[in-house]
Amino acid sequence: MIELKSFNSTDENTWCPGCGNFAILTAIKESLFELGLSPDEVVMVSGIGQAAKTPHYLKANVFNGLHGRALPPAQAIKIVNKKLNVIVVSGDGDTYGEGGNHFLHNIRRNVDIVQLVNNNQIYGLTKGQASPTTARGQTTSMQFEGTYTDPLNPLAVAIAAGATFVARSFSGEKEHLKEIIKKAINHKGYALVDILDPCISFNKVNTFKWYKDRVYKLDENYNPKDKIKAFEKAQEFGDDGIPIGIIYLDETKKTYHESHPVLQSGINIIDKKREPEYAQKLLDKFLFND
Repeated sequence: MIELKSFNSTDENTWCPGCGNFAILTAIKESLFELGLSPDEVVMVSGIGQAAKTPHYLKANVFNGLHGRALPPAQAIKIVNKKLNVIVVSGDGDTYGEGGNHFLHNIRRNVDIVQLVNNNQIYGLTKGQASPTTARGQTTSMQFEGTYTDPLNPLAVAIAAGATFVARSFSGEKEHLKEIIKKAINHKGYALVDILDPCISFNKVNTFKWYKDRVYKLDENYNPKDKIKAFEKAQEFGDDGIPIGIIYLDETKKTYHESHPVLQSGINIIDKKREPEYAQKLLDKFLFND
């Protein structure tokens, strides 16, 4: 019988005490448990960074890849075995910086995976350099006079690029985050959850208090299917408030499996009969062709 503790890992945790990643990890475990999933039905994929350590601290199938390259293997896993629940967990630098190209093209394909972005607006693993989401003028361990560029708005980019599920939550609101993750897993298509996650060691601006004073939950009457309103909400970030919840939702767009001429037949590639001798003939043709 699956219990919440079934998702516990015995690996030593190296996050800083008080890091918001702990709450995110707990929210992920509780989401999987409450959805009735078992560790063998889940694949956790990540790149490099503090957030990308998450799969090590959760018992499930795991693939830890290169910096910025979490999405390609995640897409491949889902395409080959559609029965698996594939969840990518990485940080803002890993996702929106090094992985920005993959981020855009997975939105375009609409592969049925979940991406959780622990957005602390800093490169925490490498001691606090500015990331793509660091605010203009903010000083860091490397930008002594402050950053010279505007931060990327990942929600607006995702909506503009055609993402079908765009949400934001806060590691200081674990129950809210858990419910958002559950909805993301149940969504048919690519689901992005940008998680406001203070770095207590290197980001002294966007602290837990800073966020608690500004975040607010979207009203129950808010319609996430209104793209114009979603763009407006995606622009809200600062002293006037930061909305958390499902910002945009499109349930009409076809997934990659529904669009691809082979996959739309319902075939699960991993269940196909293996024919290594056929592959060998192809290799011989290209490698040993005189």
